[in-house]
Amino acid sequence: MSMINGIAGLIIWTDNLEVLLNFYRDVLQLVPHSVKSDFVSFRWGDTRLNIGTHSEIKGLSKDRFRIMINLRVNDVRNVHNSLEERGVAFIRPPEQEHWGGWICTLSDPDGNIIQLVQDDRKM
Repeated sequence: MSMINGIAGLIIWTDNLEVLLNFYRDVLQLVPHSVKSDFVSFRWGDTRLNIGTHSEIKGLSKDRFRIMINLRVNDVRNVHNSLEERGVAFIRPPEQEHWGGWICTLSDPDGNIIQLVQDDRKM
């Protein structure tokens, strides 16, 4: 039996909290669970995506492909079109993967990579 039983969440550290909050809340339309001056939390059930300030973080992500945030969507093409209309530039347009799901890829204002994932196998 594994000692690890799930993912509690993910934290994106930044020195540009207001810009990232505007992107995740206003562009991606995620609804904040908690907003403080130095930390924002989005929640789905027991899983959290957090954005916070950190004294050791300065500037953009230096190796933007090291971490990818996968956000689940029901219709990747529809979300892609909606975000493009809001000015989001995509690294990869919606494409079907060998396992049957669909993925498209973008980056946030700090250069962190986000993949939108549609997995019809679970629907």
